[in-house]
Amino acid sequence: MDTIASLFSFITTPVSWIIVQFHKLYGAMFGPDTGWAWGLSIVSLVVLIRICLIPLFVKQIKSTRNMQALQPKMKAIQERYKNDKQRQSEEMMKLYKETGTNPLSSCLPILAQSPFFFALYHVLSKIASGDEIGVLNKSLVDSAREAHIFGAPIAAKFMDDPGKVEALNASLVDVRIVTAIMIIMMSLSQFFTQRQLMQKNVDLTVKTPYMQQQKMLMYIFPIIFAVMGINFPVGVLVYWLTTNVWTMGQQMYVINQNPTPGSKAQDHYLQRLVKSVTAHGEVRGRRRRSVVQAIVAKGPDRNDNERKFISALAKAGFTAQADGSVQKVDPATAEAENAAATRRQQPKRQPKAKRQAGAAQPSTAKTSLEKTSLEKTDAPQDATSNQQAKPAAGAARQAKSGQRKGQQRPKHPSSKK
Repeated sequence: MDTIASLFSFITTPVSWIIVQFHKLYGAMFGPDTGWAWGLSIVSLVVLIRICLIPLFVKQIKSTRNMQALQPKMKAIQERYKNDKQRQSEEMMKLYKETGTNPLSSCLPILAQSPFFFALYHVLSKIASGDEIGVLNKSLVDSAREAHIFGAPIAAKFMDDPGKVEALNASLVDVRIVTAIMIIMMSLSQFFTQRQLMQKNVDLTVKTPYMQQQKMLMYIFPIIFAVMGINFPVGVLVYWLTTNVWTMGQQMYVINQNPTPGSKAQDHYLQRLVKSVTAHGEVRGRRRRSVVQAIVAKGPDRNDNERKFISALAKAGFTAQADGSVQKVDPATAEAENAAATRRQQPKRQPKAKRQAGAAQPSTAKTSLEKTSLEKTDAPQDATSNQQAKPAAGAARQAKSGQRKGQQRPKHPSSKK
């Protein structure tokens, strides 16, 4: 880890300068040698970095959604060119180019944070050894060494030996308790963030290997962080726990305000929107109007959540307009118009798998055709036999009843009455 951190030593000066500036602010409030001053300086560093990374976070969201939407097409390409890896890669790149999707965009926030993370690790390692680094002079290094967060020095690690911990004026038990609690919180926050994404903000109608990969990462990432966390200084654990909490809150806001189409979060969002429209009689907010406008523009291509939304508006006596607004109408009329629009929708095309399954049964169709032709061939014979059988059956019934029905032959003059 120290070797990797040294590769990012070029950014240690900016990172140390930012920490020193925040330390001046918090040092005046809590004291320059306190854990609150140095700990809050690290937290503020995280907040500043994450604010600067918001544009990358937006790109990450768009890239993740595009990747989810492209999964069926990507799977079809893999099946079509499964024996030609080069052609498969070419078709994949062509698909990414046509749709404007960059698979690496989902990793941009993590990649952008890596230099700051390793630079902070390098700074804290130097503080633990008492060496000056960046703009941290000897007095600032000594002040940081004296800073304790709940009894653990910010430069101490879970795996440090007792002698090193004693040199930092701390107890090994305190260090391991604090670091263990922070590692558990860091792993749980990572797990909850990924679980929130998988359960609420994923299109449940798309079942692809990508979904399984994301589900696996939900369990793998917390384990990786827990294993790596035992080698992180307390200050780095503060950094990573803060960035996890920020990510969780940022993602929660996005899920509530801009959910993925077809997800549970979209269903909850549209239900809240219906309640708002019912209460105020209008769509409040430009962003909400753009959502309604997009749903109206989809027409028959709406997903189940969006169709439920239009039906709920109709029951409440509103119809959605093309400009994103709503118009008050009679509930019965709105429901009738919505039902008529639903009937006009064209049936969806069957999936490729079903079409192939139907085409793969020529023998069954042929057998049915032959059976039908045989029945047609045998039909005249059956009709003749039936016609012959009918008079016999009628005569038997007439003999039994002693009555004659139908046209009778005239009696001969010599016949007895």
